[in-house]
Amino acid sequence: MAASRRTLLSSSLVLLGCLTVLPGMTECQTAAPPSPQAETVAVSAPAPREIAPDVGAHGTLTGLAAAPAPSQPHATPEVKAPSPAARLEAEQNVIDVFRAAAPATVFVTQKRLVRDYSMRALEVPAGSGTGFVWDTQGHVVTNYHVVDAGRARGTYSVTLYSQKTYDAQLLGGDPNKDIAVLKLINCDEPLTPIRVLPQGGPLEVGQTAIAIGNPFGLDHTLTTGVVSAIGREVQGYGGVTIRDMIQTDASINPGNSGGPLLDSGAHLIGMNTMIFSKTGSSAGIGFAVPVATVRRVVPQIIDKGRVEHPGLGIEPLPDAYAARVGVKGVVITRTVAGGPAAKAGIRGLSQDRTGEILLGDIIVGINEHKVRNYDDLYNALDRYKVGDEVEVKLVRDGVPTSVRLNLIDLP
Repeated sequence: MAASRRTLLSSSLVLLGCLTVLPGMTECQTAAPPSPQAETVAVSAPAPREIAPDVGAHGTLTGLAAAPAPSQPHATPEVKAPSPAARLEAEQNVIDVFRAAAPATVFVTQKRLVRDYSMRALEVPAGSGTGFVWDTQGHVVTNYHVVDAGRARGTYSVTLYSQKTYDAQLLGGDPNKDIAVLKLINCDEPLTPIRVLPQGGPLEVGQTAIAIGNPFGLDHTLTTGVVSAIGREVQGYGGVTIRDMIQTDASINPGNSGGPLLDSGAHLIGMNTMIFSKTGSSAGIGFAVPVATVRRVVPQIIDKGRVEHPGLGIEPLPDAYAARVGVKGVVITRTVAGGPAAKAGIRGLSQDRTGEILLGDIIVGINEHKVRNYDDLYNALDRYKVGDEVEVKLVRDGVPTSVRLNLIDLP
């Protein structure tokens, strides 16, 4: 009778094992009832289970215990960062350039007066961009399109690297070069001017290009790239081509306009001006006004409030009208009285007795530079200084001719 009870207990344990499958087991294996000795060991030292079985009303299996819950997963292992001495030389150079040039980079805001519904005058932001400190006297250089207020009267403020903001006045600018100069008012802190690339300094495709600016109003943002091309001709804000533009893939976005483009020596090599993009954001094709142009134009604006424009003393016919009659070159409408063109005998448009308009002289070249339109003429003359003598190549009554004259400063 005792043996029959032991056999019954063993069968119950086997059935219980089938109902509560141990971890790693996929099915219950049926086996012959163990010997009485094996049964005692199985009950007195049961294998651990993840899920405790239900305890019967009589507490038959009160000795079985549930396995402990699994521990929580740990965070990713800590990795020791390399020491500053382990930085790549190029990486450390970018850091050094930012530390050197960031204090010379500023945030420019244009403000305009508007009137609300009650006709009260309010000053509101009308545009913003970047600029850089030119000298310790408080002159700040930026793009002309950043500060151009059109017919409205604008006021300006400049936020320095110290986060102090000062009012500024517009000294002048040149829309054809997209360059303007502001003067800080009542600035009471020392200024850090940008370091300008020396005249004749190297500029090669592939060299490092570093841009610092305020894209989307985020101040002192650095982006890096290379000089992608040099000598680009891109139509600028003034409607004429800006020559020798620098192309870069350093990211330039709205708000970067007027900021410095730097080489690995923290020298100014250009002023970030425009991008080619279908979305309005950087597409890896940005353009900067070359430092040679900035170096030539800025001192003139500081000294005179304007830029010298070497000219012939003529009034050209708009290109659209010349194109309608198939003329290649610049048609002269009239000459300025007392100017070099008038003194050299250059002719403008005339009218016969019947009222028909007759062509005068057509400019087709300045020295060795061909002239097909006003843009060509402007950039040909821009290569010279006021007072230089040039050969003006003309077509007069269908016959090529030329005259020599000295350039004057056009207002």
